[in-house]
Amino acid sequence: MIALITGITGQDGSYLAEFLLDRGYEVHGVVRRSSVEKYDRISHLRDRVTLHQADLLDQLSLIRVLERVEPREVYNLAAQSFVPTSWDQPLLTGEFTALGVTRMLEAIRAVDPAIRFYQASSSEMFGKVRETPQNEDTPFYPRSPYGVAKVYGHFITVNYRESYDLFATSGILFNHESPRRGREFVTRKVSWEAARIHGGLVDRLSIGNLRAERDWGFAGDYVEAMWLMLQAETPEDYVIGTGVTNSVQRLIEIAFDEIGRDWREHVEQDPALLRPAEVERLCADPSKAKRQLGWEPRMSFEEMIRLMVRTDIERIDAGAG
Repeated sequence: MIALITGITGQDGSYLAEFLLDRGYEVHGVVRRSSVEKYDRISHLRDRVTLHQADLLDQLSLIRVLERVEPREVYNLAAQSFVPTSWDQPLLTGEFTALGVTRMLEAIRAVDPAIRFYQASSSEMFGKVRETPQNEDTPFYPRSPYGVAKVYGHFITVNYRESYDLFATSGILFNHESPRRGREFVTRKVSWEAARIHGGLVDRLSIGNLRAERDWGFAGDYVEAMWLMLQAETPEDYVIGTGVTNSVQRLIEIAFDEIGRDWREHVEQDPALLRPAEVERLCADPSKAKRQLGWEPRMSFEEMIRLMVRTDIERIDAGAG
């Protein structure tokens, strides 16, 4: 079994690589050419995975990688995935997050249409939600350039599945976090700053919308769902989440409880951190994934946030920047 992962150096890519290696896969990853290598999330796997330089902006490079690796499964996790950045760089977000999916699908169609393809869709596609909770039939109403680009990637995957009979499936993943999350994301920002406050390095945490609610789960659980989708008899799309929402304020309360501090003494709201168009509440209905794939999340939201805070305290104690 040979798998190719785009975005292997990211949070999801690193957990997925571990998951597949544990199941006996030969794992290959796509990385972009950079003068500085940033492989810290997969540093413990470097001797077990093979990395290839390619780019979602360059279709020829994708074709060459597919020809070289001959994968049975392709997991497209690469994207410009930070919502606030999509407002500052909407065109680049569209190139990577939307058209990049088309380039990969076209490459698969040209090289080997038997490849099974997974597309990382997002709960941000629901945006200004039309119903709660959200399932596979809930209409999309994206509220950011990122969400719009993900809708394109989602529907182009459906289009290629129906037009060319590709085994192409999308996982509509709700927010999923871990100690490997980038510090620009709110969960990791909170855990990192709480750890710094615990260590006496800073005293304040600036935050945007405390009322925003998300369905947050553990990334290590969600990569199993990706794999299960490609083991199914037929390609379908699945909502993946916990079915439970928590607010940003609740996230902060747990993080500061872990360090034994009153969050109200350290947290301040900054209007500059608010989105131009806010998504107030996202909540998954993962019943289809449970019913058809047998998938369920294992780690609770509170367990995950406490793990993230403890890990960041350990990093700071060890001198990590």
